Amino acid sequence: MENKNHYRYENEMDTSVLWLKDTPPVLGSGAPRLRSWMVPALMAAVLLVLIVVLGVYNSKKSERLASTEGKVSNLTDTVQSLSVSLLHAQETIKDLHQLKFSVENQKEQLTAVSDALKHLSVVDSLVRSVAELRSSLNSMINNDSAADRCSSSGWTRFGSSCYFFSRVTLSWNESKDWCEKQNAHLVIISTDGEWDFVTKKSIPVWYWVGLSDGRTGKWEWVNHTPYTIEQRRWRPGQPDNWVVPVHGSEDCAHLYENGLLNDLHCYRQLRFICQRHEGHM
Repeated sequence: MENKNHYRYENEMDTSVLWLKDTPPVLGSGAPRLRSWMVPALMAAVLLVLIVVLGVYNSKKSERLASTEGKVSNLTDTVQSLSVSLLHAQETIKDLHQLKFSVENQKEQLTAVSDALKHLSVVDSLVRSVAELRSSLNSMINNDSAADRCSSSGWTRFGSSCYFFSRVTLSWNESKDWCEKQNAHLVIISTDGEWDFVTKKSIPVWYWVGLSDGRTGKWEWVNHTPYTIEQRRWRPGQPDNWVVPVHGSEDCAHLYENGLLNDLHCYRQLRFICQRHEGHM
């Protein structure tokens, strides 16, 4: 009896098992499978996003790094340029120190030269003083006789010479001959003092002086001393050596009415000035 029941139970169990295997799947049973592949997909998506973000970050970081490296390179070049400029500045400062030292040495030398010139100036002043004293002594010794000889014969004394201002008129050559007969010569004016004396006495009359270019073509005094033209002593535009067909060029000099020199044809009749030196009186 029990064996029959046991056999029935097994048959029933087998039928149930077979029924379960042949039953089609229910729709609700796919949810676990969906969940099983969505998690890895989300993780893969997140990983992909991370990779993209990291790629962008690394790219920007690389650009920044490259920019920084460029700035560092420029800064390095600037530092090197500044170093070179500093070296040049140091060399320039060194040259300036040497120049300063040289200037100081030259300043000392110039000071020494200046002192020497001052001493020379003092010596020259002393020499001039001695010469003036000697001249004064000679003048004092010879003053009376010389003054008398000048004044008694119509001559005027100035310095160590006597001067004769004529009232008659002669040509330049005739005036030269007349002065030489008086143991004198047509006036030779050498110093500023003589110029002042002679011109003050001559103004406003024309007077022949001992200056001519007729002998050599170059201006010289009657004692053949070369004369260098000083324009301040001549009338404006003179000497012009004006040529007249009959009388030739203007080769002789005279004092104009304002005391300045002018060249003139030597045949002209003018007053004249003779000069006699102290030793010939």
